[in-house]
Amino acid sequence: MASPSPASAHPSAPESGTGLGFTGAAGITGLTAAEVAEREAAGLVNVQSRDTSRSLGQILRVHVFTLFNLAIALCAVVVILMGRWLDLLFSLAAVANVVIGVVQEYSAKRKLDRIALLHQDDVVVIRDGARVPLPMARIVRDDVVVLRRGDQVPVDGEVLVSDGLDMDEALLTGENDPVPKTPGDAVLSGSAVVAGAGLVRATAVGSASHAARLSAEARRYSAIHSELRGALEKVARWLTIALVPIIAVIVHGQMTAVGGWSLALSQPREAALEPALIASVAAVTSMIPQGLALMTTIAFAVSALKLAQQEVLIQEQPAVEVLARVDTVCLDKTGTLTEGGVRFDRLTAPASADASPDAHDDGAPAEVGDGARAVLAWFGADPDVNPTAAALREPFTAVPAVDPAAQVAFSSARRWSAVAFGPEAGAAAGTWLLGAPEALVDERLLGPDAAEAVRAQVHADADAGRRVLLLARTDAPLIGDALPAGGVPVAVVTFRENVRPDAAETLDYFHAQGVRTVVISGDSPRTVAAVAREVGLEVAGQAYDGRTLPDEPGELAAVMAEHDVFGRVSPDQKKAMVQALQSRGHVVAMTGDGVNDALALKTADLGIAMGNAAPATKAVSRMVLLDGRFDRLPRVLGEGRQVIANMERLAHIYLTKTTYALLFGVVFSLFAWQFPLLPRQASTVDFIMIGAPTFFLALLPNPRRYVPGFLGRALRFAIPSGAVILLSMVALHAYVRLTAGDVDLARQQAAFMITLTLLGLWVLSVMSRPLSARVVVLILAMYAVLAAVVLVPASRWYHRMEVPPTDVLVAALVVAALGCGLIEVIHQVHRRHVARVLAAAGA
Repeated sequence: MASPSPASAHPSAPESGTGLGFTGAAGITGLTAAEVAEREAAGLVNVQSRDTSRSLGQILRVHVFTLFNLAIALCAVVVILMGRWLDLLFSLAAVANVVIGVVQEYSAKRKLDRIALLHQDDVVVIRDGARVPLPMARIVRDDVVVLRRGDQVPVDGEVLVSDGLDMDEALLTGENDPVPKTPGDAVLSGSAVVAGAGLVRATAVGSASHAARLSAEARRYSAIHSELRGALEKVARWLTIALVPIIAVIVHGQMTAVGGWSLALSQPREAALEPALIASVAAVTSMIPQGLALMTTIAFAVSALKLAQQEVLIQEQPAVEVLARVDTVCLDKTGTLTEGGVRFDRLTAPASADASPDAHDDGAPAEVGDGARAVLAWFGADPDVNPTAAALREPFTAVPAVDPAAQVAFSSARRWSAVAFGPEAGAAAGTWLLGAPEALVDERLLGPDAAEAVRAQVHADADAGRRVLLLARTDAPLIGDALPAGGVPVAVVTFRENVRPDAAETLDYFHAQGVRTVVISGDSPRTVAAVAREVGLEVAGQAYDGRTLPDEPGELAAVMAEHDVFGRVSPDQKKAMVQALQSRGHVVAMTGDGVNDALALKTADLGIAMGNAAPATKAVSRMVLLDGRFDRLPRVLGEGRQVIANMERLAHIYLTKTTYALLFGVVFSLFAWQFPLLPRQASTVDFIMIGAPTFFLALLPNPRRYVPGFLGRALRFAIPSGAVILLSMVALHAYVRLTAGDVDLARQQAAFMITLTLLGLWVLSVMSRPLSARVVVLILAMYAVLAAVVLVPASRWYHRMEVPPTDVLVAALVVAALGCGLIEVIHQVHRRHVARVLAAAGA
């Protein structure tokens, strides 16, 4: 059995002389050496800038030089100058936050720097009448570039000569069908030649080209919008406004508490200055919610690691949380709902074909004979065939045992291909045409009734979303690339998109979760609608034609509210459609795989790229499904819900701590009372109440659906609970001053530490409900740690404290019990409020 010869071959070109091997190239000599030098001097060269928005130095400045970090750094300097190295524990969270933030953003910068929409192969240009191979970066404006099958266009240009030049612009437009190009047509960098050859004059090079503009837009880094981090930033802004005057009040109050500035500065450092400054450090560092930011980062990181095991790459950690907030998912058809390409659907006899007695058991009807099947097998086996005809390779394998006498390659301009076999081919003898039905149905030959019957059959298949090719036969010979006369339809061949097997189930899941799905594609509205129906979406008629979409944002938003399936949508329209949805308050996720999706993916709240996506598309996406499995998204949604629900729970605890710390600092300083804890003691309280337990709580399963406004809910609990803790500490302080004034500072601080930790653990317990066995063990373990801190001699030495006398210890426990009772009341009121909010939101 002989393999078919290629439909077209590139003739070997000489090293000099145009020798292009196709029609119309004569007389084109390209630029002269002097003209090239002139353009190089003017900078009109195909060199693209690779700068990103921020350098490493800028990234470091953003993450290091914040007001909070400045406050922590100044406190650390004070502690070091006082020689109190063991009190530096508070600075570790700040260091960890800086390191994680810098590493994450610098990794994003390096990834974006590596974006390249174009392959870096050498290209061939015409200069001084000769073919010159050179690197893509050395093309200058007005160069004449030689394009052949398989080449990627390196510049924007204008077609000078076309010899059946067909371009694949799917990377740029999302439309799968090849686009024929004739002299005068524009071509864009990033498109690819799928058939024919041509000469193109470069009209835009370097950063002015289409691919460079897309790449530059994609490389421009933008931070993902995260409600968790946004809430933290809001708290940070509030504290930033208050921090400077509060620090002044605290330092002055602590100096006054030890006898005033004059006394503190005149006595030995250990007598007054050191206690005042260390107390100020303890008050200031307790106010800054470093732990919440660190715990958020850790929760994101753990989720990212878990999802990586499921072949889901999280490129920016907050992406996990964002998917939990998404209420609209925009889906690109090709590569998301479908796997790309087409599959053979069925073979039917056209209404005008004569019946044949041949019968077959391969699923094809008896009316289509062996000769037609053998020819279809030849077209499928042709290595240079277009992707649609290549789908014939698997169902049809009986290729004629002889080489063809002549052949014509497929061209989008002709819309047909042809092959001729001699008499030795048996049933396959004759000239066979395969192409678009409208190009091959000859009404004069068939008669109006038969021609109309074929057209009706073809239209019915097209309306069902199938791609249709017509196989015709004639006895006329092939002469050049002219369409032979007398072609009689023999078979109608239909193809379907390769729909992902997991698409329908995943869309059903999103619908059940109240997430709207919108299909946006550059393909024809009829095809998009058919695929949408196949995956279970309800579509009345065809999809909305993107060519009729309004430009005005408000009108576009109104159209988006009424329709769910769109075809013939351009890349710029995809971006505008995402923005229109966002303007109505929607949180939008966008999936895609082509460069035409890149700007929309970047604009969406969450861009999701498939594993086979273009490099630029992956780079701008926050999340990549490495194995291309759409059904991974429900697991990601579950992880996002766990993160945001658990972090809301932890925010109640952390913001309670920030509230009471701020109130402590202000109230104790205004009354010139010495701050009741050392920095190391405050750090230990934080570890027992927050650090250790919240690390485990952040990772517990929590499937609750997302409801906006978690910061407000957290503050409704944190502010009154923080006030209760302040009142409890003030009550204990008053008792100590009034009845136990002779108790030394080390014992007083132990009492304050016990009361504060017990209150903090009660806050932890109410926020951990319903209590599982693991959580109960965790809380009991924290009580045991508190007992060890107070009772173990080495711990007392480190914390500079002693066991308080019995009356003070009893007072500390009574105050703690009363405070816990009030916190329980606050929790019950808050719980009922949250239940009403969640019920109203349907969560």
